[in-house]
Amino acid sequence: MSLVTSEQMLLDAQKGGYAVGAFNVENMEMLKAVVAAAEELRAPVMLQTTPSTVKYGTLETYYAMAAAEAEKATVPVCLHLDHGSSYELVLQAIRAGYTSVMIDGSHLDFESNIALTKRAADAARACNITVEGELGKVGGKEDDLEAEADNNTDPMQAKEFVERTGVHSLAIGIGTAHGFYATTPVLDKERISEVKELVSVPLVLHGASGLSDEDVRECVSRGMCKVNFATELRVAYTDAGKKLLKDHPDTFDPKKLGTVGMEAVKQFVKNRILVCGCDHKAD
Repeated sequence: MSLVTSEQMLLDAQKGGYAVGAFNVENMEMLKAVVAAAEELRAPVMLQTTPSTVKYGTLETYYAMAAAEAEKATVPVCLHLDHGSSYELVLQAIRAGYTSVMIDGSHLDFESNIALTKRAADAARACNITVEGELGKVGGKEDDLEAEADNNTDPMQAKEFVERTGVHSLAIGIGTAHGFYATTPVLDKERISEVKELVSVPLVLHGASGLSDEDVRECVSRGMCKVNFATELRVAYTDAGKKLLKDHPDTFDPKKLGTVGMEAVKQFVKNRILVCGCDHKAD
């Protein structure tokens, strides 16, 4: 089937009490592995690329690969711009064929974030593309965005933000961080429940790499409808290649490196799909 937007899959997740896994991909092998995992478990899935990834490979290249794999798939596949860093990049992604975009104004003050997000949401809505916004900061580093400290989302501000911007989904801060955790994170899981009570759109969890399965499941049970995974996929892919080269140092064929990397990523994604509870939701 063709690439789809994230709107229906996230509304279904919200209604069904599960989350859609959203996986950052860096190359063809990772992209194919994510779709293969979703196919095997009959799960809807979101492929994501960040600004640094599309700078490396271009929006058009990632769209072409995602569209080709989605066309062969029998489960819903969405291509999402993760952490869109500017209004211009959001427009470029939409023109390139992306079916979902995020505009990240979380580093701005509240009013400036609303203004930027509404501008992006209005443009995307005119093209029938879904938009994710972010309110409250997620710690750690994602591309060139770095939060100095965690800033959990205020529920009343979240309600106003959604109403004034018209976003289809909202990423909120609850104490998670991008990348792996140096210490066990202290998550404000009650904050999810509080925001859910006031906000009608599906909620998004960023910074899930390194969280325990139990933490992810509780966040989903409290209202997270989309869960982002990035760092763990990169590590799985790279570690598989390192092991192959250690065991067989004479390996020189990139296809052999890609093959073990794909298998490692597929197995990881299957595990996370099961944790999110979205397996067999595309039957």
